[in-house]
Amino acid sequence: MTDKPVYLTREGQAKLQEELKMLIDIRRPEIAERIKQAKDLGDLSENAEYEAAKNEQAFNEGRIRELNYMLNNAQLIEDSNGGKEVRIGSTVTVREEDGEEITYTIVGSSEAKPAMGKISNESPVGKALLGKHVRQKINVETPGGSYKLTIVKIK
Repeated sequence: MTDKPVYLTREGQAKLQEELKMLIDIRRPEIAERIKQAKDLGDLSENAEYEAAKNEQAFNEGRIRELNYMLNNAQLIEDSNGGKEVRIGSTVTVREEDGEEITYTIVGSSEAKPAMGKISNESPVGKALLGKHVRQKINVETPGGSYKLTIVKIK
């Protein structure tokens, strides 16, 4: 089975690397120290501090594995292709049927922040936009129904 690529911008890759470094260099030793201190309290069968620290350790190690996977399978999104067609990394302005214009940046799912206009390439709008050109009309299929958009600008 091949691993699925994780699309990242250089900024997104740097943030994930920074988080990974913090989890390994800072959080892991802190948690290990908390486990040691909790063990020193004695009976582990009714030791809430020990259980909490072990749970935190499991969460931290899971996140480290997740970050390693994402970084090892990262496919960096290169800079714009001159606005010829929508691809991951493009910033796209679309016009809704009511005339309202909205701007989205298409990113990999790990960097998606819809409230900030960063939508995943796997989202209904992201999927519908990929490979399309300026002035092209697209139909977006969502669980709530379908609607049409017109591509106004690609950067």
